Amino acid sequence: MPQTVQITSPHHVEMVDQPITKLGPGQVRVRTSYSGISAGTELTAYRGTNPYLNKSWDPALRLFVDDTSGLSYPVAGLGYSEVGEVVEVAPDVAGEPGIPPVGAQVWGIWGHRGEAVLAAEKLRGCTIPDGLDPIAATFARVGAVALNAVLAADVHLGETVAVFGQGVLGLLTTRLVRLSGGTVVAVDTVPGRLDKALEYGATAVVDAREGTVGPQLRGLTDGRGADVAIEISGSYPALHEAIRAVTVNGRVVAAGFYQGDGVGLRLGDEFHHNRVRLICSQIGGVPPALAERWDQSRLNQTFLRLAVERRIDPAGLVTHVIPAEEAAAAYRMLDRRPHEALQVVLKFP
Repeated sequence: MPQTVQITSPHHVEMVDQPITKLGPGQVRVRTSYSGISAGTELTAYRGTNPYLNKSWDPALRLFVDDTSGLSYPVAGLGYSEVGEVVEVAPDVAGEPGIPPVGAQVWGIWGHRGEAVLAAEKLRGCTIPDGLDPIAATFARVGAVALNAVLAADVHLGETVAVFGQGVLGLLTTRLVRLSGGTVVAVDTVPGRLDKALEYGATAVVDAREGTVGPQLRGLTDGRGADVAIEISGSYPALHEAIRAVTVNGRVVAAGFYQGDGVGLRLGDEFHHNRVRLICSQIGGVPPALAERWDQSRLNQTFLRLAVERRIDPAGLVTHVIPAEEAAAAYRMLDRRPHEALQVVLKFP
């Protein structure tokens, strides 16, 4: 029987049997091969800090409301970085152009579960490209998040871009900024991640443990500061340093998933006096100026094409491939010893 990874309560993960779902019209069944853990998002549920645990999102109002929660324990099948094999296709969509046939290797979003029944339309065009490692295909959505942040930054040739956070998303962002013509200064507190940033295209690195970053960025840019900063770690103090690091009228893209009150973020300081432009990037939408030409599908396909062309190496960020039944240990490591891992991928039997 297939199983699902379930966060039963804060800091408690287990594998539970999932019921077999009958295939209906317009559906396909996918058996999971690999599923990547998105540490930033998923640890908010693991730690109990996710805003959806205390509020719900009203899509009409575009506001969080306090009357109910949009997420509750147990949280089953969290995750958005899956690949697998199509094992069954409903007769009414079998052979339809773009719908992957039985035996096709596909990528998509169906969570950390051994198999899933999905609307066939959700997998249209989601066959893994020839020559691409299936593990690399688990980065389709994660890569789109990084690419969306880079598009929001509006990087121009020759500009200096400070990328705050060199975890998986930060390293992908570093590489994508480099491909976009920017000069990257990578910022983190973990030496090993700074070394990896140089491998992924950073020209210089700044260890945030060695004092405030703003003066160091100005020292690297003839006193100007960075033209752009992308903060993708989800840390309020890092967002504050990103604001301090940019030049007058500079751009700061806030692309992290920030939790709780903004402790450490002081908007009366450099943000106010340097007239810094603060831009939010979130995968629910592309930058407004690009909305007529870009959408989430184009983000995904662009990132995968870059991987096929070997212009970016997402699989090189995988440090652990762990059997799904050991998911509890994987989350515990990411929570308590994040310096030991970059991308953790669960392997399903």
